[in-house]
Amino acid sequence: MSDPPFNIVLVQPEIPPNTGSVARLCGATNTTLHLVKPLGFKTDDKHLKRAGLDYWKFVDIVYWQNLEELLAAIPRQQMKFFSKKVTTPYTSAQFKNGDFLIFGRETKGLPEELIDRNRKRSYAIPMENPGIRSLNLAMSCGIILYEAIRQAGQTEEGYLE
Repeated sequence: MSDPPFNIVLVQPEIPPNTGSVARLCGATNTTLHLVKPLGFKTDDKHLKRAGLDYWKFVDIVYWQNLEELLAAIPRQQMKFFSKKVTTPYTSAQFKNGDFLIFGRETKGLPEELIDRNRKRSYAIPMENPGIRSLNLAMSCGIILYEAIRQAGQTEEGYLE
């Protein structure tokens, strides 16, 4: 398997089916999934496994003890943060192979201070209806990842020539 063009980071995910769905997305796109502890479930959780079905063998998963450990280990220029707490649309981001697409917990999102320190690299998915609180985490990851893939000139089959 070649080096993954992108990385999805879930910071302290809480809902097993969301993480399972994101894992399946990562397997389908050769994207590495990074899970930042503490997790709101056990990784052998039956709901987590069910959401990923039999695709777990295709997913490269990296576990981090905490957010600080992850942030210290990856180049700052490769970090992109996603939050409903900002107004810059994700379509303004310039994605490059190797980027880390960082998403927060389902109930709280990313920490405010992290967003404040990284506002120039923080993006949102615009929503038209103010009555809708947020999008599902797995759906958000899919929207962002496929925009990154599109910008990088890739398809599901690999790189475009």
